[in-house]
Amino acid sequence: MNENKLKIGIQGIKAAFHDVAARQYFGNDKIELAEFRDFRSMSQAVEAGKVDFAMMAIENTLAGSLLPNYGLLEQYGLNIIGEEYLRIQMQLMVLPGETLNTVEQVISHPIALSQCGQFLDGYPDWKITEADDTASSARLISKKKLKGIAAIASSLAAKTYGLKVIAPSIETNKKNYTRFLAISKQSNSSYNINKASLRLILSHKPAALAKALEVIGNKGLNLSKIQSVPIIGQPYEYAIHLDLLFDEFENFALAMKKLKPLTLSLKILGTYLQGNKPILR
Repeated sequence: MNENKLKIGIQGIKAAFHDVAARQYFGNDKIELAEFRDFRSMSQAVEAGKVDFAMMAIENTLAGSLLPNYGLLEQYGLNIIGEEYLRIQMQLMVLPGETLNTVEQVISHPIALSQCGQFLDGYPDWKITEADDTASSARLISKKKLKGIAAIASSLAAKTYGLKVIAPSIETNKKNYTRFLAISKQSNSSYNINKASLRLILSHKPAALAKALEVIGNKGLNLSKIQSVPIIGQPYEYAIHLDLLFDEFENFALAMKKLKPLTLSLKILGTYLQGNKPILR
């Protein structure tokens, strides 16, 4: 490992969208990637200190929240130290010299294929093949010099694997954004923070959630997200995940002090600086 670079874990391979998000958040020239096949193995590596940080997708404007990843944060005691919002732009790419007229097959991750359905419908003769990952589809074409086959992946994938984009931004919905969390084994040591993520377990009493939210509102905190997540091993029991924005940390601290007696469990998953949230109009 280069001692001058941070070792960042990502789900997927080089030039996957997790890689793009990591480069945006940490800086393109400041990271060394560690690739993982899934979020669980990546989370285990963070817990074991094998990587400095990792990027984890947590929600998408089209697909919603990635509920299993909330569970991984809890299971492995991970801390959120930041976030990055990334617009997901799908590019159709081929080997140099190929064109739209020479394409016979398109390969990519099934979600990427589904998000480009409107474009693909315009080419009914193309064979559509699902793959494990967007970037690995691009790498496969490059490595095996596959003519007549196109991949759907990121612009970084085209650049990384020497492919040519023949149809840019083919995603059907142009307001497709994914929120990624920067996670660490250690809690955030920065004082430049204005956001927090919490995990609550409330008692089955009338208005338990309403009382908790009243405390948050009375301290001037802005609830930016609320998400219920099943508690593994406890059927029909749920944890409540909250994202809160605040202007003064003192108000957040006071709210937590008043909130704790109202819960069966209260855990702060991280305090951090809010990412540049896209304006969707």
